[in-house]
Amino acid sequence: MIVFVTSDKGGTGRSVTTCNVAYRCALQGDNVCYLDFDFGSPTAGAIFHIDDVARGTRGGGVHRLLRGDVGQADQVDVWKRSDRPELRRRPLGAGRLVLVPGDEGGGEFPIDEDVVRRCVDLFLWAEEEFDLTLVDLSAGRSYASQLALAVTAHPLLRSAVTRWLVFHRWTRQNVIAAAGLAFGEHGIVAAGVACGHDRVAIEDSIRFVRTAVLDPNSPQLVALKPTQAAWAHRCNSDLAALAARHRLGSSMVLAAVPLDPVLQWREQIITEQDIWTTEIANPETGAAFDSLAKRLTDDAAWEGL
Repeated sequence: MIVFVTSDKGGTGRSVTTCNVAYRCALQGDNVCYLDFDFGSPTAGAIFHIDDVARGTRGGGVHRLLRGDVGQADQVDVWKRSDRPELRRRPLGAGRLVLVPGDEGGGEFPIDEDVVRRCVDLFLWAEEEFDLTLVDLSAGRSYASQLALAVTAHPLLRSAVTRWLVFHRWTRQNVIAAAGLAFGEHGIVAAGVACGHDRVAIEDSIRFVRTAVLDPNSPQLVALKPTQAAWAHRCNSDLAALAARHRLGSSMVLAAVPLDPVLQWREQIITEQDIWTTEIANPETGAAFDSLAKRLTDDAAWEGL
């Protein structure tokens, strides 16, 4: 299975959430590959605490592979290469967790038939080697997104299960932007149809992830004045109505990740030690990552609407 993750705007928590989901899927026993297709800002290495690829690799990353500069991309074993002690101990029963990093100093580039062919080969390799491949795309209507749509329409990949996650923060601006990225005139669906995808099939392959969601009933808001609490509830209701009008209602949401200080101040993998030993992260955040990891591969969560 190949899952593409994207967002219309930066700062949605797309990469840090996806890294955490990759970690949780590996803990559940899946062999997981993380492909960093954020060509201009490949920072997955920093989230996994692998310092020598924190801003991409200087060897052969995804960017150089697709451009034809190298024949094979670097493969970084997170369990072995992470500089964070908690991630250096592969738990019993955990699957592989491999990062294929981007290139330091890379950037967006136009696609052609040669790039598509190399990307087809990369995805075929990932499909053979791993149970789950997560592809972190650049934000917005990028060359990376266009490449993903072109490659998955290729005859060699038509039988592969592909899904799309669109990330957005729980704000009016972000809800509108996410809807445009998915369903707008030049969005994922329209661009996918232009590449040869079936409209209904690609619409069914899209789900949304809300990030930094603050529940008005959260204990974190007990100090609010009554007028502020009432305003927060009203805003939340207005956002829910707005999301429903833009086809981002609850049935289209695969997960909602709550606001967590750890993710705001230090983007990192949240481990059980962070939740239960040091207590720096909230249990609700770990539960949200676990739920997203499970629903990602649960066909019932992706049935046509």
